Amino acid sequence: MDIDENHPPEALSGDWIALDPLACYRAIETRDARFDGRVFVGVTSTGIYCRPVCPARTAKFAHCRFYPSAAAAQEAGFRPCLRCRPETAPETGAWAGTSSTVSRGLALIADGALDGEGAGVEALAARLGIGERQLRRLFNAHLGAVPIAVAQARRVHFAKQLIHDTDLPMTDVALAAGFGSLRRFNETFRQMYGRPPGALRRRKTASGEGGSVTLHLRYRPPYDWAAMLAFLRARAIPGLELVTGQSYSRAVRIGGGAGTVTIDHRPAQASLRARIRFPDLTALPAIVRRIRRVFDLDADVVMIGAHLAQDPLLTPLIAARPGLRVPGGWDGFELAIRAILGQQVTIAAARKLAAQLVGLCGSDLPPELRMGDLARCFPTPEQLLAADLSSLGMPGARRQTLGAMAAAATADADLFRPMSSLEETVARLCRIRGIGDWSAHYIALRVIRESDAFPASDVGLLRGATPPGGQRPTPQALLAMSARWRPWRAYAAQHLWAADPAA
Repeated sequence: MDIDENHPPEALSGDWIALDPLACYRAIETRDARFDGRVFVGVTSTGIYCRPVCPARTAKFAHCRFYPSAAAAQEAGFRPCLRCRPETAPETGAWAGTSSTVSRGLALIADGALDGEGAGVEALAARLGIGERQLRRLFNAHLGAVPIAVAQARRVHFAKQLIHDTDLPMTDVALAAGFGSLRRFNETFRQMYGRPPGALRRRKTASGEGGSVTLHLRYRPPYDWAAMLAFLRARAIPGLELVTGQSYSRAVRIGGGAGTVTIDHRPAQASLRARIRFPDLTALPAIVRRIRRVFDLDADVVMIGAHLAQDPLLTPLIAARPGLRVPGGWDGFELAIRAILGQQVTIAAARKLAAQLVGLCGSDLPPELRMGDLARCFPTPEQLLAADLSSLGMPGARRQTLGAMAAAATADADLFRPMSSLEETVARLCRIRGIGDWSAHYIALRVIRESDAFPASDVGLLRGATPPGGQRPTPQALLAMSARWRPWRAYAAQHLWAADPAA
């Protein structure tokens, strides 16, 4: 779409949802951080695209084109700015558009659905229950770019962050970012930045002791770090997780490798600092995706809060905790097992059972990666199936549910990935013996990241939804009440849990 250099541009509709150019330009003029990650500006006079917070001099209005994603700006032929570093912008994730299909598609792409052999848009569309052509149309409508371009932009941005934030050799950067060869990596960067990747490394940065890699992961403020850390501390499994001071550490397993991650908060930079110690660099994108999921870094809590605060019941809760996030699960199988262990018992009791399970059939971290008491990995489905669980202090029926979940996870590698709808996701989980509506919604909320999941029968939610001096609602009444919180019922649930007087 051409813009008359002598006149302000019209609304940029094109194939994607229209952006208001005047509002976008005002955000850029004022460097409004609320638009960071939501809109990118391509400058026709320089051929470069920037974030709204870029410190460079603001271009003339007539030279600006606005895009809903970095991938769209790159597809239009613009190069990323080296000053504002678009790769460090908060990710829009599932908040980019109104289409639940696009949200699920983005989640799958972030999980590597278009990486590696056998991956493709056709397979992605099939997993979403639609045709390939329709998927391309939806991505163009909401993001201004096709799925392959979105995946490519993610790879390039991750590589650029590794170049800037670590001292990894370029061969390792290419490998970690998912490029098939160093040649392809070099070609992509020359095409995008007009220079080889090595020229983008302005300074030597230490990636940490003991072979660790340290990255800063941005989010869109506000962020209630105290609430997040309190949630993790209350549920930390001894030997597997460790919360000390203001940091969270845990043992991790990806594929056949094991390592550790340590996370702390950097509020001045609106980011979390992640120190990753893992022997296989190709696992870095997956580890970063999981960190973003656990700490809910891609949520636009201001937009979500504005929607939920329209309900008088939630208005004071949103005002009290404007940065509250939905804590995620590190691994689908782990979260599902923890949900089963937590059925009809207290958090402390579930934590004790989980520690027994990890001690019974988990595996040891390599000695060089241990951090004090942090020494065990959560068991795999195969390890749990092979273990004798009779010593766990829980009803036999629940032990059988643990085995049924392990068997289901072994049989279906996509068990904890989103289906084409929340209802399908919940129905698939409920087909597992011992998994009811509460457990299915809880798993969907925490690890599948269904923003509308809502375990209405949860006693904590029922208590949190009880008005002062009023009568506690029934699960049916709460479910009916929750209709006005859609599509963000998971966030409403988190606020109700936080308001539970017995929490």
